[in-house]
Amino acid sequence: MFFVFNKQKIYTYLVSIITVVLLFCVASIITTNKGDTLSTSSNISGGKLLPIYNVKTDEKKVSLTMNCAWNADDIDSILKTLQENKVKITFFMVGDWIEKFPEAVKKINNAGHEIASHSNTHPHVNNLSYEKNIEEIEKSNDKIEKITGKRTKIYRAPYGEYNNTVIKAAQDKGYYTIQWNLDTLDYTGLTRRRDME
Repeated sequence: MFFVFNKQKIYTYLVSIITVVLLFCVASIITTNKGDTLSTSSNISGGKLLPIYNVKTDEKKVSLTMNCAWNADDIDSILKTLQENKVKITFFMVGDWIEKFPEAVKKINNAGHEIASHSNTHPHVNNLSYEKNIEEIEKSNDKIEKITGKRTKIYRAPYGEYNNTVIKAAQDKGYYTIQWNLDTLDYTGLTRRRDME
């Protein structure tokens, strides 16, 4: 039996595998570090509220997340790669994206992945009032519930922005604000070809 792969498929699989391996290595380093590996919105450093960057655990686990804000062209490929590697991740979705791509939301949900809020319109939340921040989170969550039948309790602010108003608005409505601690920079415009060279 022969398998035929074009360069684009090979690059896509290599980047996916390298990313997963890199994230598992980071998780291993984090779990062996006995220092403070829990940063939550309940921690206050100099009066500043913080989102959750990671959670201390003795288990060798990593949490993979993906933000859905612009297009859905690669959702089938992403879901296939995740399924082949028996990996479940959290997809943080913008409400506008949910409206544009309801079938993608259904596919992600049916594949057993977690769906969470990434705001309704992807604004710069640091510039919004407390009330507008709540509105952004709740409208997105309403759209998630309309398609999946479930509400989420986790939220990732657009652009990774946060301040006390953002965190407090989410917290007061019962949401955990989740940040990342390793960024693949896949949105920077680098092509696969340059990534591999």
